[in-house]
Amino acid sequence: MSVSSIPVKSVPAARTMHKGMHKGQQTKQAIVDAALGLATQIGLEGLSIGVLAEVMHMSKSGVFAHFGSREELQISVIREYFNRFEQEIFAPALLQPRGLPRLKTLFDNWMKRVAIEIQSGCIFISGAVEFDDRSGPVHDALSSSVKTWLRAVFRAVVQAKQCGHLGQDADEQQVAFEIHGLILALHYEARFLKNPGSVARANVGFANILRTNGAVASDMTSDRPGDATSDKAGDVMGDAMGDTVGGTAGGSGHARIVKATAKTKAKASGPVARAKPPMQAPTF
Repeated sequence: MSVSSIPVKSVPAARTMHKGMHKGQQTKQAIVDAALGLATQIGLEGLSIGVLAEVMHMSKSGVFAHFGSREELQISVIREYFNRFEQEIFAPALLQPRGLPRLKTLFDNWMKRVAIEIQSGCIFISGAVEFDDRSGPVHDALSSSVKTWLRAVFRAVVQAKQCGHLGQDADEQQVAFEIHGLILALHYEARFLKNPGSVARANVGFANILRTNGAVASDMTSDRPGDATSDKAGDVMGDAMGDTVGGTAGGSGHARIVKATAKTKAKASGPVARAKPPMQAPTF
């Protein structure tokens, strides 16, 4: 069966083709959208210039002109996935007050995303399996993306403690670790094992994490205000994380994944820039 016969699953929150985008940008975005949908089924490792040319009914040279290499194609997919992940999960949470309201919204949005990914797949999880023991720009782009997101979750936990919504003896690193562990377990239980009730168990697990770390029932079920400050939606990963990998908070207001490769030159001719290794995200 040819790759072109595989139905490409849609991935949530695809970017709208803006009128201001010229034809080349629109074509590249369409290729990235198709590549992302395909990667959820065959993995990042299954992507290639040839595969996308077949799916898009383009020539290989036409696809190559937009990316320059298979590696840059894979990294472009990772960037796009991260951008959508950020917009769907983190941006709405920043409209909530700091503390438990924000942390709960983060988790709720994450759960909604998982409900979709149970059917479509998660690039971060499948990519980790494919590239966990391999070095290089694709591994680094995946790692940087996940670390950036986990640092944002950690920061939300820290703020919840600072607001008095978690006990003073709560271990912020442990709380963030356990929340991440719930999501990973849910993917395994629901997508791989197809165990019924997995989503409900994950929600119970989150409530238990909060309870064992000092959150009282009223905090977990009511709209008790914490720090009334809510962040601008544009500061997606800025203040909530402190600083981002490869950038600082208060810059453009939009989180930037460290580019694991230089931008491909617009012209099809000419040398393709060598990939640059990303900065390592500091530990919590």
